Amino acid sequence: MEKIQMTTPLVEMDGDEMTRVLWGWIKEKLILPFVDLKTEYYDLGLLHRNETHDQVTVDAALATRRLGVAVKCATITPNRQRMEEYPQLTEMWKSPNGTIRAILDGTAFRAPIPLPFIRPAVRTWEAPITIARHAYGDMYKAVDLVTEEPGTATLTFRGQSGQETALTVQTVDGPAVFQAQHNTARSIRAFADSCFRYAIAQKQDLWFSTKDTIAKGYDGEFKRIFEEAYETTYKPEFERLGLTYFYTLIDDAVARVIRSKGGFIWALKNYDGDVMSDMVAAAFGSLAMMTSVLVSPDGTMEFEASHGTVTRHYYRYRKGEKTSTNPMATLFAWSGALRRRGELDGLADLMSFGDTLEQAALDTLRSGVMTGDLAALAASDFPTQTVTSEEFLDAVADRVRTALA
Repeated sequence: MEKIQMTTPLVEMDGDEMTRVLWGWIKEKLILPFVDLKTEYYDLGLLHRNETHDQVTVDAALATRRLGVAVKCATITPNRQRMEEYPQLTEMWKSPNGTIRAILDGTAFRAPIPLPFIRPAVRTWEAPITIARHAYGDMYKAVDLVTEEPGTATLTFRGQSGQETALTVQTVDGPAVFQAQHNTARSIRAFADSCFRYAIAQKQDLWFSTKDTIAKGYDGEFKRIFEEAYETTYKPEFERLGLTYFYTLIDDAVARVIRSKGGFIWALKNYDGDVMSDMVAAAFGSLAMMTSVLVSPDGTMEFEASHGTVTRHYYRYRKGEKTSTNPMATLFAWSGALRRRGELDGLADLMSFGDTLEQAALDTLRSGVMTGDLAALAASDFPTQTVTSEEFLDAVADRVRTALA
């Protein structure tokens, strides 16, 4: 079988633990036999990030901006427990996703992969909910301060003009913790533009929620920029398509989402999007069934799985045990990146292969062959065959071969 050709490489960012293992299997079984794969490879495994003082993460992000498409494996963001587990670490390195998103300044669109034999935990949901997560700033670019004595914290802004504005944060009578976070008007506008354009492309309503009643200046600026973008740019097209733009407070939005039928895009600030995307994924079935694509204002895209590194299964794998880890989100990251590379380069065969790969994976699941996490969620009247991760990928590969033949 002649391999499908590529002309421009895509950026490949390897990761950690069990997802790194799955990454290798997906390439070996589902891509390399069928595609003359071209990538610029960056090892974002925790120890290599440590060796390069995290420069490899910056290099990968810059390469993504240069080449326009990237696919990323899940990575470890170390905490104190990880510092003990990996004594080689010289620093508690920040989230590589946060670094990449800060450089690309995009919006992460996350959507569950629905399956007919898994009923959402929220019984009213009939269609997937897409989370549009602002991917710059807020808590992920915040600075923290731990103090040990009474005193006063202030927040000071010194403009280029020399004018200075200062606010008292709080006067405390003992040990305390402080945090300062920021965002930029440019990034918020790019977030708004991405959300409105995506809603128009998908022909879905757009919801946006913050807490501007409490964070009157911070969240209020998000609300203002979204409303300005809608009124000055996107309202005519929304009305022509019969779409709705809807703003409400985030606590009210959560209640409305739970009572909704789904089928819309829910735009959220960075941390809110992180939390709610996991909630939506779990309620639709599994975190490993959540797609994620980071879209920059210039059209650059980075595809990834929205879950973690599956540490528990990795420890079992290291003991020589066979694991039944769901690879679907990582598989869809590869298929999405290959399809996007094909779009940019005008390669119809590569675009078609991305579709074929996804369809083969979904057809394998619909046939009843699946990993343990999905088998446990399947409707009681749906016959399932629980297999290991490798066996599942082999079954998908057989379907890809048949489809391409």
